[in-house]
Amino acid sequence: MTVRAIMACGAMLLSSGAVAQTATHAGAHNPAVKNNDAARVAAPTKGANSFSEDQARGRLGKAGYQSLSRLAKDKDGVWRGTATKGGRKVHVGLDYKGNVTAR
Repeated sequence: MTVRAIMACGAMLLSSGAVAQTATHAGAHNPAVKNNDAARVAAPTKGANSFSEDQARGRLGKAGYQSLSRLAKDKDGVWRGTATKGGRKVHVGLDYKGNVTAR
C-alpha cells in the first residue's frame, strides 16, 4: 500500500510541471503581427487594420521610407500614402499584418 501511495504522488508531481508553464509576452501584443520587422510583400492583405496612423508611419519609417505623406486607410484596411526611398517617390501601403508594399 505504501509503494502505491508513493508512486501515485510521484506521478502527480511529474505531471504537474506541464500545467505550471505560462506564456510570457514582451511589449505590445497584436496576434495579427508576426514580428516587429516590417516585411515587404507583393500585395497587401485585406483585413481590419488596428494600427493607428502613427504606428503605420513608424513601421514604414523603420522599413526605410522617408518624407511620408499623410496616410489614409482604404476600404480594404490598408494604410496608403506616398514616401521617398533611395531618392525615388513611391506609393506605399501597410496591411493589418504589418507588411509593407511599394509601387
